[in-house]
Amino acid sequence: MRPMSTADPGAVGGLDRYFEISARGSTMSREVRGGLATFFTMAYIVVLNPLILGGGKDMDGATLPLAAVAAATALMAGLLTILMGVVGRFPLALAAGLGVNALVAYEIAPLMTWADAMGLVVIEGVIIAILVLTNLRVAVFHSVPMQLKTAIGVGIGLFLTIIGFVDAGFVRSTGQGSPPIGLGIGGKIVTWPGLVFVIGLLVTIVLVARKVKGAILIGIIGSTILAIIVEAIAQVGPMGGPAGTPAGWALNVPVVPDKWVGVPDLSLLGNFNVLGGWKTAGVVVCAMFVFTLLLTDFFDTMGTMVAVAQEGGMLTEDGMVPRTKEILLVDSIAAAAGGAASTSSNTSYIESAAGVAEGARTGFANLVTGGLFLLAMFLAPLVTVVPFEAASVALVVVGFLMMTAVRNIDWTDYEIGIPAFLTIVIMPFTYSISNGIGAGVITYVLIKASKGKLRDVHPLLWIVALLFVVYFAVGALEKLVF
Repeated sequence: MRPMSTADPGAVGGLDRYFEISARGSTMSREVRGGLATFFTMAYIVVLNPLILGGGKDMDGATLPLAAVAAATALMAGLLTILMGVVGRFPLALAAGLGVNALVAYEIAPLMTWADAMGLVVIEGVIIAILVLTNLRVAVFHSVPMQLKTAIGVGIGLFLTIIGFVDAGFVRSTGQGSPPIGLGIGGKIVTWPGLVFVIGLLVTIVLVARKVKGAILIGIIGSTILAIIVEAIAQVGPMGGPAGTPAGWALNVPVVPDKWVGVPDLSLLGNFNVLGGWKTAGVVVCAMFVFTLLLTDFFDTMGTMVAVAQEGGMLTEDGMVPRTKEILLVDSIAAAAGGAASTSSNTSYIESAAGVAEGARTGFANLVTGGLFLLAMFLAPLVTVVPFEAASVALVVVGFLMMTAVRNIDWTDYEIGIPAFLTIVIMPFTYSISNGIGAGVITYVLIKASKGKLRDVHPLLWIVALLFVVYFAVGALEKLVF
């Protein structure tokens, strides 16, 4: 049988043309490798989302069953990631959004039932979809200056880096006012998991520097194997909790599971109510929650999309991403679908940059990532093998790769340099993409206005800046309301 390639006129040739694999300078093997890297970097969400949502209680004291949340999380991540690949044709994976799920679990749900809380998420997703269909969301994306878009990508790179260091326990809270964070425990790397992270990071750095194909994926898998060996010998155990220790593994204890396959519990699908919360908690409270969810999803995705495209060299000369409208539409559908499945809002994951760093340039990589998430519904025990200390290796390396775009910002021009600086530093320091974008937009508009250059600012950017002012003032407004 003749071996198939991207040049075949048959099935593979059709896939190549549809996903523009060759046109974007990629190959099937790179897409598969990238899809694998993205999955292994973000598979933690199948375990972490249930822990966050399961930790909250609604007004009746009810909790969500962890197994059902895990199954729904994997299902929605798989379906929505594949949808993004087929419709958006862009290597951007989706899953339940961190931060948003905590907001739902600990702030929204206690004021209403779980179904009501998820109903607000559905409403927010529908509103965003309408904004996309009316081209408003794309227009806002156009209104952001190119160098500020570059700063968003750089900021997200630093954000990924700090996430990787913190998740791996390499950087921890000191429990003191000054300094608030430090190296490892007591300023030292004294744990077996910490050593696994450092070794995995150094090996991956060498592989990347030598431009070895699959360097990041090799780093994740190699670190996981090393972690399994270390756990088998040292019996480290989990981090935190009643039976845990500060020196333990984060999120998952890396052991080969006794059970590899499980039947998924999909009982939470469709458990939402779009009107209940408005009666229970009140119109003003629900409107404020929807606004917060809306603004967070609206700009987080824009920043993530730019950063991933920037990492893969896919931005056009005017800083746009191919098929922007389709990408944003799928992301909007994901927000509503996440609420309908009781997993909270689903959104685009910056961990997709790990796949892009491995060569992914098209939506074909999403078929691989999404397919693995669907398998994760049945292979949940296997997903729990990879600890944060292994997955975080990829985040730190990708952070460096994204940081290199900082050279494209004109730091001698304070009108763009100061907003770019604030965008970059506020993201990692506040653990929020939206906060960084908001700070950058507000200061950009403010500086232009102070210098009498009002016409240099797109009209939509004035509106966005005003919305961000409201966004940052939500705490004060809540005190007035409550």
